[in-house]
Amino acid sequence: MDRVQIVHDNFLARLAAEDFPEGHATRGALSADAALDLFKAQVLSRALDIESRAMQRAGQGYYTIGSSGHEGMAAVAHALRPDDIAFLHYRDAAFQIARAAQAGQDGMMRDMLLSFACSAEDPTSGGRHKVLGSRPLMIPPQTSTIASHLPKAMGAAYSIGLARRRAPEHKILPRDGLAMVSFGDASANHSTAQGMINAAGWTSVQGGPLPLLMICEDNGIGISTKTPNGWIKSSMQYRAGIRYFEADGLDIFDTFAVASEAAEFTRTKRKPAFLHLKTVRLYGHAGADVATSYLPRAEVEADEANDPLLHSARLLVAANMATADALLQIYLHTLEAVKIEAQSVAKRPHLATAQDVMASIVPPLRVSAPRNGPDPEERKTVFGAEMAQMEAPQPMSRILNWALHDLMLAHPETLIMGEDVGRKGGVYGVTQKLQSRFGPDRVIDTLLDEQSILGLAIGMAHNGFVPMPEIQFLAYLHNAEDQLRGEAATLPFFSAGQWANPMVLRIAGLGYQKGFGGHFHNDNSLAVLRDIPGLILACPSTGTEAAQMLRECHRLSRDEQRVCVFVEPIALYPMRDLHSKGDAGWMTQYPDPDRTISLGSVGLHGDGTDLAIITYGNGHYLSRQAQKHLAVEGIDARVIDLRWLAPLPENALLDAIKGTDNVLIVDECRRTGGQSEALMAWMAEIGHDSYARLTAEDSFIATGPAYAATLPSCDGIVAAARGLVRGAVR
Repeated sequence: MDRVQIVHDNFLARLAAEDFPEGHATRGALSADAALDLFKAQVLSRALDIESRAMQRAGQGYYTIGSSGHEGMAAVAHALRPDDIAFLHYRDAAFQIARAAQAGQDGMMRDMLLSFACSAEDPTSGGRHKVLGSRPLMIPPQTSTIASHLPKAMGAAYSIGLARRRAPEHKILPRDGLAMVSFGDASANHSTAQGMINAAGWTSVQGGPLPLLMICEDNGIGISTKTPNGWIKSSMQYRAGIRYFEADGLDIFDTFAVASEAAEFTRTKRKPAFLHLKTVRLYGHAGADVATSYLPRAEVEADEANDPLLHSARLLVAANMATADALLQIYLHTLEAVKIEAQSVAKRPHLATAQDVMASIVPPLRVSAPRNGPDPEERKTVFGAEMAQMEAPQPMSRILNWALHDLMLAHPETLIMGEDVGRKGGVYGVTQKLQSRFGPDRVIDTLLDEQSILGLAIGMAHNGFVPMPEIQFLAYLHNAEDQLRGEAATLPFFSAGQWANPMVLRIAGLGYQKGFGGHFHNDNSLAVLRDIPGLILACPSTGTEAAQMLRECHRLSRDEQRVCVFVEPIALYPMRDLHSKGDAGWMTQYPDPDRTISLGSVGLHGDGTDLAIITYGNGHYLSRQAQKHLAVEGIDARVIDLRWLAPLPENALLDAIKGTDNVLIVDECRRTGGQSEALMAWMAEIGHDSYARLTAEDSFIATGPAYAATLPSCDGIVAAARGLVRGAVR
């Protein structure tokens, strides 16, 4: 027999007979009305789980990972405030239902059924996914995440303390609020969870305010893999900087009492707390999962006997807060109401077209107060003698540093965070003097954990800040890339544009560093970033361009709520000369603070008609060198600097190549997965007659004299251009 039916039948029979599981008597200050309301929230959560499976069997529902066994989370909701931001585990329907009741919000039954049905009328995701979440209830939507939502919860908690001192224009969290994040015992083992818990303790022991409540819902199993007995408690009880609490999640009175205590500690002490909540899992992992195929039947039945609804009924009846018959009627009435509502929901419209699905990839514009740039007098005070140096040509690293200063001056909600960005001023000096001038709360030296850096930024963006996190080297991004792909970029999509976490992520990357670092400091692959929907990928090549593009990325984040990745070519940071030693041909002047380069534009150098070279970053530098050599050979070339790698600036490119006979694409990334693949496909689609590409090899980069052996070179560009123009290459 189906386990759902077995649990249902057991509940009916045992409640009617008042055959309750054993447990402690009621404790804590939960009133009769409150306790009964929590029971109703638990029952609605259970009824929705039952109906989700019926909808799936009928071809009307598309999600069956339920909350049965975790209904005690309703009591956690009651212990918090509706304005405490909550990043929920996917088994926390009871929490959202109880919070809706707490906030006086009706219609949660229908809203969740619309989500099961993937209806376009689902108020959370608009039919894009079954997610828990609600903007009015301060619950950002989470999907079936495996701990990837934990780092941003830490960031949101950190933002609360910072906003008390530096409130951003778009602040949404109260000054005495807290951030709550919940997750399962299996997820607690994930490196993302461990990294965040470590970062929370690391921050706490240094005195940083971090009102973060972590709730581990321990049902003892992750799909089919058991959690060792006592593992969560033994591994979490004595973490430095974090207060440990534990409660019986089957007992709403105990859960409410302990959750209230933990919340009070977190709220008043501004310190992180870990609430270990014992639960059970009913029905298996999801609809298709048969728990008895990998667990002894006796274990499955033992969990079913500990049904939290039976425990709640036991407590309510024992405390004379309700009769067994009254509770039975609540259960039956709720089942019937959900069934009737599901029949209505099944008829509601769904997303039908690609345009429908993609409508929320790009978040809506955000109305911000106009800014007139940095105050001239403040600039003089901050820059001092450096003002005079701005009149002379400078290398990219210096110009980027000044651009960051001006952004920090003009926009007090702007923050920088990363490894060594503060006291050291960055590995390449790009952030030097910023911390001494703007303070350690705006230029944050983080621990060495890229997942925590990006999570800090995402969470702070939830509360109105404009974060500019730094990843020290491109190769270091890869162990944290899911924070962009799975969290930052998906939030507008899964929330129908109701939530966004704008940021400008700066990454030092690409190749051509002479004799330093090899692959780990010279990563020339951007493929992992190029295919993330909605993400903007920028790559400057000159100092002037870098400053103006960085300002545009900041504007896109602040005003359009976009996630931007700004890749800074390390080898061009100190570059001074172009053609010969001492010519200073690659240095540029610092542009006035109001000058930007718009998204979708390209740089054009020369107007040759024999050849157009499309490139970016270091390829731009090398192509400009090659352009001079080609001219000597009688080949008149123009060089087009892409600037924006995603989305590709196709319209501007089309204008830039007009009138040219041949197009050479120079891509310093690898042949497989590099930008050249998309550009070659685009050239074919527009029907251009003559084009070719020169790329890096499908190789990692070596240290030492062979640092550039696998990368495009000036000589290689000249040879490829010569062959293309003279018909040797197609």
